[in-house]
Amino acid sequence: MNKYLGFYQLKTLSLPAVPWKQFTPETKLDEKLLWTVRVAVEDSSDLNLPRLIGANSDEASRKGRELLDMYSGRGLILYYPYFIAEKSGVMDINNSRIVIEAVDKDLWNLVTCGRKNVTIVISSTNENEISEYHGDRSFLSPDEICEIRRHAAVIKGKFRDDLSEGSSVLAEWSFAFNTDIGNKPIGHRYLVFYELRTVK
Repeated sequence: MNKYLGFYQLKTLSLPAVPWKQFTPETKLDEKLLWTVRVAVEDSSDLNLPRLIGANSDEASRKGRELLDMYSGRGLILYYPYFIAEKSGVMDINNSRIVIEAVDKDLWNLVTCGRKNVTIVISSTNENEISEYHGDRSFLSPDEICEIRRHAAVIKGKFRDDLSEGSSVLAEWSFAFNTDIGNKPIGHRYLVFYELRTVK
């Protein structure tokens, strides 16, 4: 399952997922919000695709139309309201263990800059206990770890067949706030998933 299929899976699973919609030439974006616009292609080469993050409605609309021209017939252009990440990370789930990596603020700090505040390993032989900690043990609270693990169980159940065949499921997540047009956090913090994929 690549990024394209992963976005559809996020809609069907009972995970707190970004409320993405497909961008079309008729899409009108709310001027009072900032927006993220992304590409998801049907073929498997879907890494490092163009995106625009935290843009106003005019910029996001222009980028959406540009991406529609570039990727017509190859996948979908999607958009959702921009959020401010307080903590972000990746979950790597396979049959024998769950690995949770977390970083301060945006996920780019982990995947692009190589920073990491903590890595937590949970063995499938005893999913009630953490078998390994690397880094700052206090970075994720017990409640945050519990919330992430609860959703890991949902993912494991959905992808049981893939996992039994040796695949892993990768999920990207953040504890985040909604934001206004001035890029200021609004409302309560929440956990959100915004990418899901299987890898061999």
